[in-house]
Amino acid sequence: MTGISITASASRTKGFSARNIGRAITALPVAFLVFDTAIKFSHVDAVAQSLNQLGLPVNLAAAIGILELVCLVIYLIPSTAVLGAVLLTGYLGGAISLHVRVANPLFSHILFPTYIAALLWGGLYLREPRLRALLPIRR
Repeated sequence: MTGISITASASRTKGFSARNIGRAITALPVAFLVFDTAIKFSHVDAVAQSLNQLGLPVNLAAAIGILELVCLVIYLIPSTAVLGAVLLTGYLGGAISLHVRVANPLFSHILFPTYIAALLWGGLYLREPRLRALLPIRR
């Protein structure tokens, strides 16, 4: 019986790898979260209006921005990305609860953090082979 040895470089196919697709998917929510963090420090009137609408004091904008930035940095470090995804999921869950509390529209406000979290986790799933091994998709 003869065996065929396939090296890692020979088994790669040309085109997109799961890791590269995961990076592209991750870029979308990360870009939004970076923008969201930056705007919280910019003292824009729209931030004050949205915080007032949600029933939060305007002086919490910087603290919320710092919290979001810390969670995002933890997510972007490969060795702590899963922890960062869990923290960002909790952060986004808080945003969902605030929007539910003030009865904002479902698809544009309440579910938007869910879309961001799904992209964060989907990108991480494709980037991180250990996560794919932990949560395999089977047919």
